[in-house]
Amino acid sequence: MATLQGSQSPWTGGKRRKCNGNIVTKITACQITGHGFNRGTQLPGILLEERDRRVKWHGIPTMLQKLHDSSHPNSDLSHAHSLLKVLLSQLSMEAMSFVTEDRKTAQESTFPNTYTFELFGGVDLLVEILMRPTVTMHNSKNQMNDDLVKDCLSVLYNCCMCTEGVTRSLAARDDFVLFLFTLMNNKKTFLQTATLIEDILGAKKEMIQLEGIPNLSGLVQSFDQQQLANFCRILSVTISEPDVGNDDKHTLLAKNAQQKKNNTPSRAEVNQVALLNIPGFIERLCKLATRKVSEATGASSFLQELEDWYTWLDNALVLDALMQMASEETEQSSTESSDESSLATSPLRHHLPQSMKIVHEIMYKVEVLYVLCVLLMGRQRNQVHKMLAEFRLIPGLNNLFDKLIWRKYTASNHVVHGQNENCDCSPEISFKIQFLRLLQSFSDHHENKYLLLNSQELNELSAISMKANIPEVEALVNTDRSLVCDGKKGLLTRLLTVMKREPPDSSFRFWQARAVESFLRGATSYADQMFLLKRGLLEHILFCIIDSGCTSRDVLQSYFDLLGELMKFNIDAFNRFNKYVNTEEKFQTFLTQINSSLVDSNMLVRCIVLSLDRFENQTEDVKVVEVLSECCLLSYMARVENRLTFLFRLVNIINVQTLTQENVSCLNTSLVILMLARRRSKLPFYLDALREKEYAEKYPGCLLNNFHNLLRFWQRHYLNKDKDSTCLENSSCIPFSYWKETVSVLLGVDRTSSSAIASYIDEPYMDLDTDPLEE
Repeated sequence: MATLQGSQSPWTGGKRRKCNGNIVTKITACQITGHGFNRGTQLPGILLEERDRRVKWHGIPTMLQKLHDSSHPNSDLSHAHSLLKVLLSQLSMEAMSFVTEDRKTAQESTFPNTYTFELFGGVDLLVEILMRPTVTMHNSKNQMNDDLVKDCLSVLYNCCMCTEGVTRSLAARDDFVLFLFTLMNNKKTFLQTATLIEDILGAKKEMIQLEGIPNLSGLVQSFDQQQLANFCRILSVTISEPDVGNDDKHTLLAKNAQQKKNNTPSRAEVNQVALLNIPGFIERLCKLATRKVSEATGASSFLQELEDWYTWLDNALVLDALMQMASEETEQSSTESSDESSLATSPLRHHLPQSMKIVHEIMYKVEVLYVLCVLLMGRQRNQVHKMLAEFRLIPGLNNLFDKLIWRKYTASNHVVHGQNENCDCSPEISFKIQFLRLLQSFSDHHENKYLLLNSQELNELSAISMKANIPEVEALVNTDRSLVCDGKKGLLTRLLTVMKREPPDSSFRFWQARAVESFLRGATSYADQMFLLKRGLLEHILFCIIDSGCTSRDVLQSYFDLLGELMKFNIDAFNRFNKYVNTEEKFQTFLTQINSSLVDSNMLVRCIVLSLDRFENQTEDVKVVEVLSECCLLSYMARVENRLTFLFRLVNIINVQTLTQENVSCLNTSLVILMLARRRSKLPFYLDALREKEYAEKYPGCLLNNFHNLLRFWQRHYLNKDKDSTCLENSSCIPFSYWKETVSVLLGVDRTSSSAIASYIDEPYMDLDTDPLEE
């Protein structure tokens, strides 16, 4: 609800006269308390006109009063519409000012007309007009026509933009929100309805339940492809878990506590199920995501065109409005088909610049890919995976890769964007990021990842396994060859090609590396690694880390993680590493990058430790022995003092209160070091070294008490999460039972045990009784 502050009149700049102050104060008080009159139109018209002349309300209260009187069920709504058009023209100027000036907050002094409209009950009146039953309106003059509905929605949207509190007040009315969805049945009012719903849902405190929408399935099935793409903008708000916006709440401690409170599926999860139950929904999204855009000549000037248009078209709504004009033009000339090609054939599209057509299609695909990505990460992941494979999403995206997703051009001013997918960036950048996020979600720990290859590349994997005399992985054998990529290159190979061309600090490198890493994650596959090694991926990563001058922590972290997956247990990869890092200077630069942030690089450290342990047990293999003796990286990690240094730092940079999904890997890497030491009966040596380090740093008990608390958290966190335990086992090739057993040994209460942490903390410094999980 809008309010007035201070003693200044927001429109005259002078002291507010007593009479005017009484009117405004009285209206505001009545709106808050619900007693007395609740809108300015209930005041005498003469009084409103008299005050209007003094405070410059521009006739808005009087027009609202007339609009109210002429909008009853048996009134001539054509007259009401005429009044509304006048109001719309006054408010539209302020809305345009809000958009062009990019204002962050709306104030009544900045947008006096909109503020006056809301203060005198205009918003409530329009809601009432829209929701009023029309069954008794037999006369054509008494019927709500599409133009009147569109103008009502446009005025409400303008008020949401320009007047603080309007969006929240509308969002609080569940009946109105659900009613708006019924207006989406009408194609002529769809666009205005969709934009208003999107704005309202973004301000709603509780996520709407899609099941509450009348005939949701029939509504979605009635949409043409253009409407469905726009509807995805709305869906993105209803199927994504809300961002808590506070780093403290992102801690694993807080997340675990929240999960205990809420054992039932979230609203977002329920909404995802509701969408998947709509017949043909996923199939139509796949068609939208892979639909081709006809490209005219003159592609060389595309980038400049795109930048010029984007300067003016700073949001998708302007383009949608133009496309609606195109649809209306088509309807006038012929009966429009509702299939997916209707948009591409509309006359106005042929008069628009080629870049605008492409941007419009890209904006649609951004929303569609986002919805598919969220569904891929949900509880129904396997069901979604099966459908995406069946409807050939990956081959379709592969066919679009060169012509739309990653056309061959060099950006003159490449803007580096962080990993926040909600960043305010151009459609082109958003599209690429959403595409890469989708690939990451699609490949991550799922056998369908081999659909990213073509038939020839699958044959290459089989040949690699045969040459190495190892069995093919089951997922590769079971891959349906009719669903893989077409053409000379698969999607993964195309991604590797463009990855090598990106500038060193390009934000795309982060997402590209994440997408490729997801292909390797899970149980280590020698054939998968060799497939990527043959294409020069290891040398490219090392160039970026050592020689490119890359300073982005996000990009470096993604490359460390990818390098770890690429090299793990692969003696050929370590041999290639040693050939590239062939000087002491390069090796020291590499170590400096690793040590600059262990949170970013600890997964690579874990890979080196695990690989070293395996290679040291393969001394009968001549090649392994040779690489072990020559590889500078393996020789470095073989020195126990270096492993201990990593262990000290890993335990010291985290505690239970600061553990997140990002840094919990540090705890697991420290555990890997100690598990491997336990296998070799050297666990007491490592624990004693931790104790000596504490005393050397003059903080006795600090490190070991912290580690003890971390392991207690580990037990509660991982012993209740099957997925996480499976990931730990697959990535380390250490049975999860050994993980649990080692943690239990370390947390033993017998102070005579040489493998229990408690044995290495002197009594005065022991702080093991406090439970950090209850703080």
